[in-house]
Amino acid sequence: MTTLTKEKSALTYLLSAPVIVASLGYFVDIYDLLLFGIVRIPSLTELGLDEAARSIEGASILNWQMTGLLLGGVLWGVLGDKKGRLSVLFGSIITYSIANFACGFVHDVFIYKVLRFIAGIGLAGELGAGITLVSESLPKRLRALGTSLVAGVGVLGAVVGYFTVELFSWRNAYFIGGGMGILLLFLRIGVFESGMFHAMKAKEQLSKGNFFSFFTRKSRLILYLKCIGVGLPTWFVIGILATFSNEIGKALHISEVIKPGLAVMWCYVGLAAGDLVSGLLSYWLESRRKAVALLMLFAAIGTLIFLYAGIRTSTGLYLMCLWTGFGIGYWAMFVTIGAEQFGTNVRATAATTIPNMVRGTVVLMTTLYTFLKPQVLELYAAGIVGLICFGIGFYCIKTIPETHHKDLDFVED
Repeated sequence: MTTLTKEKSALTYLLSAPVIVASLGYFVDIYDLLLFGIVRIPSLTELGLDEAARSIEGASILNWQMTGLLLGGVLWGVLGDKKGRLSVLFGSIITYSIANFACGFVHDVFIYKVLRFIAGIGLAGELGAGITLVSESLPKRLRALGTSLVAGVGVLGAVVGYFTVELFSWRNAYFIGGGMGILLLFLRIGVFESGMFHAMKAKEQLSKGNFFSFFTRKSRLILYLKCIGVGLPTWFVIGILATFSNEIGKALHISEVIKPGLAVMWCYVGLAAGDLVSGLLSYWLESRRKAVALLMLFAAIGTLIFLYAGIRTSTGLYLMCLWTGFGIGYWAMFVTIGAEQFGTNVRATAATTIPNMVRGTVVLMTTLYTFLKPQVLELYAAGIVGLICFGIGFYCIKTIPETHHKDLDFVED
């Protein structure tokens, strides 16, 4: 009877309003975030760019979007700790929904860049605020399952994004994304703020949402950088292997034309499954670090096969996107680790800036990849970038503190 009561209690928590709202929010977030990667070629082709220009401008637009994510992460993180987690969930979705809707009307590459930059700012707030709200609303024994459920449902937005583009035009895909965001906005009315935030907010003398506090103490800065380092392999797989899969396919002498949008979709199918598995692994192993390390190793092995095992068919390449996507399915666990490392007064700032710092490093990854291509060609250029990302990732997850059993009701001085 006690076990049954516990199971019902766990199910009640996992199906609570914060988890459902955060899951649906991340679903729309991922749909909009990945949409440019899916429509990159058809949209830039319609705007009159040739193959060489599509590669250059495509990387540039992606960099504008990622820069927006980087800046937006700081903005929404600070607001989340000063004004509340829910204020971010409302403000961010309004911003990126309007920007994505406007992308459907674009006819100029520069305007396209500006709109993706604004969309990036809006998209930066969704996951961190959602994970923070869920982490503070669930018992610590269920935090890993709850946050993994959010990400597992959320990343399926990439799958919906791909099929939306297949069924409709790329412009309509942007309109649909903006419309979904506005609908979700109404679903958020009535969701309650985190109790931990309310308790922290009452302490008027306490510094809240101070982004620069991560840089004022050496131990805190090192911890913050390690949280970022854990996530680097995730966006190497998405930002290099999947996004530039058409270039890698040519380098592998695959005769069929590789669709980056389809590669991204399969990557996110794997990521959705990996996110759910990472939560279960963390729950069973009672360790965030072990769960992340196992999946990171799986992704590293997949990357080696992807680039150097002599894949010769499009099916084989898409299968490796699925494989590596599953390996980086520790994304929700990585964000959860970031949230759990820091006190309530800077938790939203940490949980929002850390994943967006990682997304922002895509600018460095694509720049290095583009620089290395003429020197060593695509496969080795991608391999060098991957070696750096996985090397940093393994070091950071090995040395970062374990947070599985950590009580989150504390503040930073």
